[in-house]
Amino acid sequence: MRILFTGGGTGGHIFPIVAIIRKIKEICPKKRIEFFYVGPDDEFGKKFFPKEGVKTKTVLTGKFRRYFNLRSFFENLFDLVKIPLGTVQAFLFLISIRPRVIFSKGGFGSLPVVFAAWPLGIPIFLHESDAAPGLSNKILSRFALKIFVSFPETEYFNPSKTILAGNPVRENLLLNLEKKEIARKYFGLIGDKPIILILGGSQGSQRINEKILEALPEILKNFWVIHQCGRENFEEMNKRINWEKEEIKRNYRLFAFLKEKELSRAYSACDLVISRAGSGTIFEIAAFSKPSILIPLPESAQNHQLKNALSFAKNGAALVLEEKRFQLRSFLDMLTSLFSRPERLKRMSEASSRFSKPDAAGTIARYILNFLDLTR
Repeated sequence: MRILFTGGGTGGHIFPIVAIIRKIKEICPKKRIEFFYVGPDDEFGKKFFPKEGVKTKTVLTGKFRRYFNLRSFFENLFDLVKIPLGTVQAFLFLISIRPRVIFSKGGFGSLPVVFAAWPLGIPIFLHESDAAPGLSNKILSRFALKIFVSFPETEYFNPSKTILAGNPVRENLLLNLEKKEIARKYFGLIGDKPIILILGGSQGSQRINEKILEALPEILKNFWVIHQCGRENFEEMNKRINWEKEEIKRNYRLFAFLKEKELSRAYSACDLVISRAGSGTIFEIAAFSKPSILIPLPESAQNHQLKNALSFAKNGAALVLEEKRFQLRSFLDMLTSLFSRPERLKRMSEASSRFSKPDAAGTIARYILNFLDLTR
């Protein structure tokens, strides 16, 4: 029995696939199921899939850039050529692998695989992470048997095909959770100061890093900070931070990327999360019942990060701070106001927990396994 996965190629696409694969193994430990991934060549797939026993194949793919200039015009033309070439590659892989079902996490990296699967009659399941569907999933939805969505507000898709599941969170993040005090000790942050966890998504966020650097001297007067800045930004951040200052050495922890156990500890240790508003991060924050300040990426397709953030904030789980309105003084006042009202932080934490869909991976895994008649 072979199940094939595909997706766009960022952590936001790869981590939910990993969560679903682990859940399938947990539900059917004695079944002989082989897992394959066909998609773009990316660092997250290379790093995580071999550990899960997933066999990977790469195909050419491209994306459509919605901003227009001369360079993007030619890049779009070039990528339009890559997609049909990738579809031919995917077609040959699918003939060789012969999967019983395909699960697509969306993103332009999934286009060639789904295009190739349709004429072969391979059943396709789709997952949409965001409150505003991306262009690729809008295109691919017509080929899907079922479409799993993360947010109640997600529109566009045929309601008869749609299942509200949430966004799968890696269960390993939530296994053997450490107590807050123990998690704090891991980071060398011992005492009563509140801890702020700053995340920029799997690829980091240079503009959030810049704003945090500007605000850091003031933030560290009252808070400890754990900061995932992104691998591409780590070297520059490390150079620009004045590690000679005792306050920095004592109160600030900088990471390029937090591994699973480190990320779990960081969530357990922190009192507030400051982050972009990718669906994966929002559902992780909710799984750990943490209050948050979300700074949506303004250039996100369909402005989906703002819509994700507003959906999460609607029930009181988060505050939304648009990047164009970010001012140092008002941001610091926001932090002071939140931590001067512990009852509000508690309400945000409770709302965050209510938003959580802890069994999203299980919902999707069981549906696929039932379809394949493997749950008996």
